[in-house]
Amino acid sequence: MDASIIVPVFNAEKTIASCLTSLQNQNFSGKFEIIVVDDGSTDNSLNVVKNFKKIKILKQKNSGPAVARNFGAQKASGKIIVFVDSDCVASEYWLKEMLKPFQNPNVAGVQGAYKTKQKEFMARFIQIEIESRYERLKRIKSTDWIGSYSAAYRKKIFLKEHGFSSDFKQASGEDPELSYKLNKKGHQLVFNSDAIVFHQHPVSFFHYLKKKFTHAYWRILLYKKHSDKMVRDSYTPQTLKIQLFAILAFILFTFLSFFAPIASFFGYLALILLVLSMLPFVFFAISKDFAVGFLSPLLILARNFVFLTGLLTGFISSQRRF
Repeated sequence: MDASIIVPVFNAEKTIASCLTSLQNQNFSGKFEIIVVDDGSTDNSLNVVKNFKKIKILKQKNSGPAVARNFGAQKASGKIIVFVDSDCVASEYWLKEMLKPFQNPNVAGVQGAYKTKQKEFMARFIQIEIESRYERLKRIKSTDWIGSYSAAYRKKIFLKEHGFSSDFKQASGEDPELSYKLNKKGHQLVFNSDAIVFHQHPVSFFHYLKKKFTHAYWRILLYKKHSDKMVRDSYTPQTLKIQLFAILAFILFTFLSFFAPIASFFGYLALILLVLSMLPFVFFAISKDFAVGFLSPLLILARNFVFLTGLLTGFISSQRRF
């Protein structure tokens, strides 16, 4: 096999058929297999998968996506293992584009790209948010962040590093954690914006915030494993860290102003810093979608407040769990 496509599945009966159909319709001249790892689904997912021919099905008790992906990799026949999520639909040339960078023998991993066909406001905002980060990845030769929704690795290297960490019980940090390890060992990881999968982003504002909280919560474990990445990685914009700092400073100095009026001056400075740090994204978003860009400052404020709450909750929890 040239490649093995691995799809972890947990209660995905509404999306898995579209995903597998897109994988079986790939415009690819080589040999590849499709492996579905059922992670203890309790819905009709497994029966849906069984309706497809030439799909290798593996089953495990519910253990999380990291364990499911590792299980699939261990049973894969391909030299390259390619991961995609069960709620993604791969474009026609996705697999071809995912494998293209491996023509360079120094490349150990490849990151693909999200797109969406959704028209809902929140989905449009999320897509622009993702695309703004892709702009960073396009400018660098090697990344240290690969998201498992569209990811490929040389199987030999993946297994040597023991795959994704099972410490992450949700899909919220096991993929960058592996990327950090590979990057630190000198392996080249690249981004291919032409390797496209279509995704259904959250359309609910509260669903979006819930995901941000979860991601922030698990960031604490990620940073406990790789504390140096708190300063910088190739995916997280530095403006996000500036905004988090500015919000904390504004809250702190606003509180202190009740006791020392001079503190209010520093609170205003923090507010100005917050606004200025938002402008690059606002202008980028307006160039893509005026309505999204116009309202994005309010969404950014809400996102950052929830992200801070998730970080704090994760930190408190880490003192007991991690």
